[in-house]
Amino acid sequence: MTLPTRHRALRATTAVAAAALFLGACTNSSDSDNSSVANAGGENDESGDTVQIGFSAPAADHGWMGAISENAVAQAEEYDDVELVNAEGTNDVSLQISQVETFINDGVDAIVLLPFDGAAMTEVAQQAMDAGIPVINVDREFSAPSAARTTVLGDNYGMGRSAGEYVCEQADGDEDAVVAEIAGIDSLPLTQDRSQGFEDALETCGLDVDNRVAAEFTVESGESAASNLLQAAPEIDFLWNHDDDQGVGVMAAIENAGRDEFVMIGGAGSANVMREIEAGDSVLKATVIYPSTQAADGIKLARLVAQGKAMSDLAEIEVPRMVQLAAPVVTAENVEEYMDSAFES
Repeated sequence: MTLPTRHRALRATTAVAAAALFLGACTNSSDSDNSSVANAGGENDESGDTVQIGFSAPAADHGWMGAISENAVAQAEEYDDVELVNAEGTNDVSLQISQVETFINDGVDAIVLLPFDGAAMTEVAQQAMDAGIPVINVDREFSAPSAARTTVLGDNYGMGRSAGEYVCEQADGDEDAVVAEIAGIDSLPLTQDRSQGFEDALETCGLDVDNRVAAEFTVESGESAASNLLQAAPEIDFLWNHDDDQGVGVMAAIENAGRDEFVMIGGAGSANVMREIEAGDSVLKATVIYPSTQAADGIKLARLVAQGKAMSDLAEIEVPRMVQLAAPVVTAENVEEYMDSAFES
């Protein structure tokens, strides 16, 4: 296969572009700036034709989203053959649409897009695909599969299942255990998936959710929702909080209420939660990972697709249409393994 030199050549070969990726390697390093990227290495990381990648994501208004964008930028900087066009983070759908339109008009070689609203961004992503520019859809799915060359997802349902399975394991057959849940934004499919996975896992051990409230993925909403929950539930054995950023507020409410009779499980994998788990002196005993490396993975995929490189890590010779990352549980026993990939809330 002859490698394309610019996007016009790419457009004739997008459907058969190949790449290689060892996604697990994208959690190798982290520091106080939240970045966690894979170091270049292996034949697919050897320098090739320079490719221009457009990147757009929502505003970095909490730790996880900030880490998403920082990791994407850091990943691009690992390569001397990637020119990243990084649009300003925005929660304005109209502005994000215009950012993608600019990428199309400028003729970038690939686009990595974490939509503020997947359905709302589907049409413009499809326009990019129709123009021969491969789109890597990250985290929030488009409403049409044809709008993306590849989709990189966390596992929201799997997060819920992992949290529920941990509760079942810790309950150890006690079907009278009281289980509480602090969800994120209830209108979002990701929240619905997390809650469904949690419910399904609890059902396998004879438990259900006794008390549930929803927050908004913010510290303030987490504190308010947790305060309401704690007042309504005088006794709790297990509490799952969907999001470690809102968990900062949840923990504040727990401390203000002087409650310590239950085991708390977090969600996403923030550094502050992992430090609490490591210290072992609070109700926080576990968290479920929702990788903040998804956009970094998207950058790696976009580069390899744009360069038309062959796969080396899989038998398949093309980049998969979908990559879904795991949702492991982090406890005191394995926290050191995951600490370097954590983000700061």
